[in-house]
Amino acid sequence: MEELNPSQIAQRLHQLTELSVALGDNRDTAALLDRIVRVAKQMTDADGGTLYRPSEDGAHLCFHISINDTLGIYQGGVSGKAIDIQPVPLYDNYGNKNLASVAAYAANFNQSVNIEDVYKADVFNFSGMRAFDAAFGYHSRSFLTVPMADHEGELVGVLQLINAKDPETGAIRAFTQTDQRFIEALAAQAAVALTNQQLVKQLEGLLEALVNLINIGIDEKSPYTGRHCQFVPELTMMLAEAAHASSEGPLAGFSMNEGDRRELWLAGLLHDCGKITTPVHVVDKATKLQTIFDRIHMIDTRFEVLLRDSEIRALRAQLAPDANRAAIEDRLQSEQARIKADRDFLRRANIGGEGMSPEDQERVRLIARTRWTGPSGREEDFLSAEEVLNLTVRFGTLTEEERKIINNHIVVTIRMLESLPWPKHLKNVPEYAGGHHERMDGKGYPRGLTREQMSVQARIMAIADIFEALTARDRPYKKGKTLSESLHILGKFALNGHIDPDLFDVFVRQKVYLEFARKNLDPSQIDEVDEAAIPGYRP
Repeated sequence: MEELNPSQIAQRLHQLTELSVALGDNRDTAALLDRIVRVAKQMTDADGGTLYRPSEDGAHLCFHISINDTLGIYQGGVSGKAIDIQPVPLYDNYGNKNLASVAAYAANFNQSVNIEDVYKADVFNFSGMRAFDAAFGYHSRSFLTVPMADHEGELVGVLQLINAKDPETGAIRAFTQTDQRFIEALAAQAAVALTNQQLVKQLEGLLEALVNLINIGIDEKSPYTGRHCQFVPELTMMLAEAAHASSEGPLAGFSMNEGDRRELWLAGLLHDCGKITTPVHVVDKATKLQTIFDRIHMIDTRFEVLLRDSEIRALRAQLAPDANRAAIEDRLQSEQARIKADRDFLRRANIGGEGMSPEDQERVRLIARTRWTGPSGREEDFLSAEEVLNLTVRFGTLTEEERKIINNHIVVTIRMLESLPWPKHLKNVPEYAGGHHERMDGKGYPRGLTREQMSVQARIMAIADIFEALTARDRPYKKGKTLSESLHILGKFALNGHIDPDLFDVFVRQKVYLEFARKNLDPSQIDEVDEAAIPGYRP
């Protein structure tokens, strides 16, 4: 056959250009590979085309797509039909390169192989092809096998075309040198596109692995925080999907594509990454006096000293000649009862809770002023100023200074995330993750943003973060609340400007809370919820 005329060359260049555009735009690898084979067949008028991909261990070439027009065969790729053909080994049992298979030869030497008539060629083993011809009544003749390698010379695939046809007569012809050069150009472009896709996937996988690495570090420091880092993104996506599905109301215009979902999911995973710098004894502070250990036991020891001192004084008083032993015993019992009552009170105060009354706080200060003789032999106050500060914490177990340490995690989170060179499609991750402690009324932290200054995604994450914290049953300093208790608190938050009331409405109306609860909460927490009784919510 004569070489191509200018018109035919122009047509092929157009096909190659169109494919190049498609390779740049297509993110569907299966469809991309399918198109590569079809364009290669069309460009050379080939009757059949096969695409091999290297196995994961790099030891074999696996059949990925097989098309033959005459036989009506279309397997692999996007066809949905599996190719039940044994892969081609690239090496023999001794580790030597397989030179018998034309596909393996092309792959091993990164060299194209153009065979005019396989029945006349004696260099390669075509026994499998001849068996195929005999079984299907087909006659294979011309073969063009072209390797596909990336920029580092690593094998990406092998493209094999069979039986080029004369476009005018339909007669089988050999693949020309022009055919070969065009297919080599196509294979090179296809390899670049595939490599880019693989690199993108590898980078995305690396990013996810680094996110998991951070969360593993947080989890190892505190299993409670680790659970939180898993559940908040899950609940965030549940509420985001419910908002996305809203067809009416203030959130009817909110929508997400797959890229938006991935961006929000990553932000959820990273929303507390700054806690990797927060001291464990603050994050997991189970009682008011806990640091590395619970110091209530040190105070218990002091009470034991008081009890023994009172007993010693009583015994000494009873030794006096005119001692009233009954009165002394009564005073001892009364004094020791008071000491034990104070001890039990401080034990209860140490636990923390929803709120400590001013009277209880004053009682702590009164006990603190009790004088006792310490290990130094000097008389001193029973409690130190630091112990009083901790024991009089009104809500929870953290002092104001410790709360600042905890709150600083979000500042660190923002600083960590903003230091990364996020690609365009993930540029909002720092804003989403860094806004979950902000309030709609501007009284949140760290930036004091208002509702209008926050994205819907950040407002979603704020609700997810609070609800998970309220219902978490594994925290050392609190019990997990029931659904009705948690929704009552969130309802008040929606009324007082803490959380977004529109998103809270979706959270309740679409039963997001119940879906999450059934999947992740203890059955004892899933009580009957009277939605009409939730503050600020109207069914």
